[in-house]
Amino acid sequence: MWSDPAAAAALTSGDLAAVLRAYRAANRLSQESLAAMLGYDKSYIAMIETRRRSPGDVGGRRHIARALGLPFHLLGVTDPDDADFAALVQFGDSVIRLAEIARQSGRVVEAVNELWPLAARLEARAAEGRLERDTLLLLASARLALGVSLGTVLPEERLSGAAAWTGKALVLARQLDDEDFLATTLRMHGNELRKAGRLRAAVARLEHAAAASTTSAGHGAALALLARAAGDAGQPDRFADAIDGCRRRLDEATGYEVLLNPFTLREIHARGLLALNRPDEARQVLDSAAGEPAAPQWQVIERVTTGEVLAATGENAGAEEALTAAVATAEQRRLPHQLQRAVRAAEHGRLPAVVSVGRSALNRLRGLLSPAA
Repeated sequence: MWSDPAAAAALTSGDLAAVLRAYRAANRLSQESLAAMLGYDKSYIAMIETRRRSPGDVGGRRHIARALGLPFHLLGVTDPDDADFAALVQFGDSVIRLAEIARQSGRVVEAVNELWPLAARLEARAAEGRLERDTLLLLASARLALGVSLGTVLPEERLSGAAAWTGKALVLARQLDDEDFLATTLRMHGNELRKAGRLRAAVARLEHAAAASTTSAGHGAALALLARAAGDAGQPDRFADAIDGCRRRLDEATGYEVLLNPFTLREIHARGLLALNRPDEARQVLDSAAGEPAAPQWQVIERVTTGEVLAATGENAGAEEALTAAVATAEQRRLPHQLQRAVRAAEHGRLPAVVSVGRSALNRLRGLLSPAA
């Protein structure tokens, strides 16, 4: 109902007659059907809608709100847990921002632990049908942040769960008339789809994200992730176009972002070339200077990519060094799917010592991240 302007206006009016008419219109209900839901006579509903009668007692209005799944205060009454929920909403944006800072600084488990209670409470409220438009945006933001954080900390076999959370965020983003948030959600969902192996869907979402972006930084970030997805999907032309677009955006940028900076772009470029079976070109890219990573986890990602490229070009000593360093840092930062990448690279490069160390680290991480019995 909040996505329909007429229904939203009725809900915020506080006029019970308008609310009931809007509810019936949105749900295609007759007065008789609505009366049955509420346990009232049809004539009583008709009198409320024509303002000839109105439940004057708090209990009656609470009954209507509860039966229709509407926020209690819209009908002029309070719910026993409204004050507690209002406090949660008041600080919800701060929780999400702090969790994002924690994730980007490498404290991903801490980010998940902060986001999960907020998301769970908002989901429970949504299941009761008791969220308003602003709170729906908070729910969408919590879903997105939680999905991205889970996509960093989960092993590969569970990454579809992260994509499911960002997908749920996209469902709401498409209804909320916020172009910037929609572009961000498309970008993050596309990246989680890529990590979950759904490459065609990932490319489609990321192309949409690039087209929908309203800022240079957002457009550049979408292109960076599109380049990664296109490389993984074996689409060389789309990959090359996205890399060129990233470079142009980077030249125009006044500052660096997590996804739009020389270090990240170099890693994405090299990894895409390797995925396209061009390891010698990937090695040339990695030999270029690129500064420092904008977020700690990118150092791990780049070390794994370096190990993969060196192994693919026959430089086993360098590959072993890079992958050993990646394994140690990935375990420290609790990044299981980067450990899995490192183990695969070591297997392909016939580096048994790294395979053994990586599998041991992965088993330890899985023990830490598994639900308690």
